[in-house]
Amino acid sequence: MLTLARRVLTALGLAGLIAALFRLRGSGGVPPQTGGWKEITDADLT
Repeated sequence: MLTLARRVLTALGLAGLIAALFRLRGSGGVPPQTGGWKEITDADLT
């Protein structure tokens, strides 16, 4: 039972470490500079 708990904690810790590395590294890229909201008319809704 203790071995299972140790394996679970190790897996969670490793997953947290990987997530923290991805977050610090900033792999999101640059947000799009074009596009955005567009007004719609009643004709667009039908």
